[in-house]
Amino acid sequence: MITHLADSRGFADHGWLQSAHTFSFADYYHSERMHFGALRVINDDVIAAGKGFGRHPHRDMEIITIPLEGSLKHEDSEGNVGIINRGEVQVMSAGTGISHSEFSDPTLITKLLQIWVLPKKFGIKPRYEQKHFFLSERKNRFQLVVSPDGREGSLAINQDAFFSLAEIDADLGLVYRPTILSNGAYVFIISGSFLINGNTYKARDGIGFPVFNELSIKSLNGPGEVLIMEIPMLIK
Repeated sequence: MITHLADSRGFADHGWLQSAHTFSFADYYHSERMHFGALRVINDDVIAAGKGFGRHPHRDMEIITIPLEGSLKHEDSEGNVGIINRGEVQVMSAGTGISHSEFSDPTLITKLLQIWVLPKKFGIKPRYEQKHFFLSERKNRFQLVVSPDGREGSLAINQDAFFSLAEIDADLGLVYRPTILSNGAYVFIISGSFLINGNTYKARDGIGFPVFNELSIKSLNGPGEVLIMEIPMLIK
């Protein structure tokens, strides 16, 4: 088990952007936090109203954006334009190369998670997709939002990875089992506190399980939200 507590993350203050980095990113470097299997980046961003990232390129990376508050407008070199809000998830397969911009609503602070996953196949055609997921369908159960093949209404990415969200009431618990037995799991607590396989964690803590049979996840002291990323551990 690998534990990345919330207050141990790297932090960048750009004025308009406050960003906490679970893994090495930009000016934050930690030799033991380069990746967790195919999971490369978890950025926990707070973007000031009307601010954002100008047009910039990506290549051969799967990028998943999960808004927590506010909204984010996306435009890219493939002609895609979209606004994502709480309850929606956005995926972008950068493939052979794509450039995009991201800006928050002019009147609202935006909070989001942006997650990068190393791809299964390199050099694919770039692809963009976003989808609204009903928050009620993650109440005290796992809601699959990302998968390799878009199963159960999820968004497809170019990797054998599965992302699930759950909002769990106080003193209730769920059990998560691997979809692919060789995968590991990385748990990121969005809000609340949880008892996970016998240990207690709080909001924004991250816990990696390179090998697991099941994860026992119980919410403590009130409702909480958790993101489980089931990830291939062997990368080429």
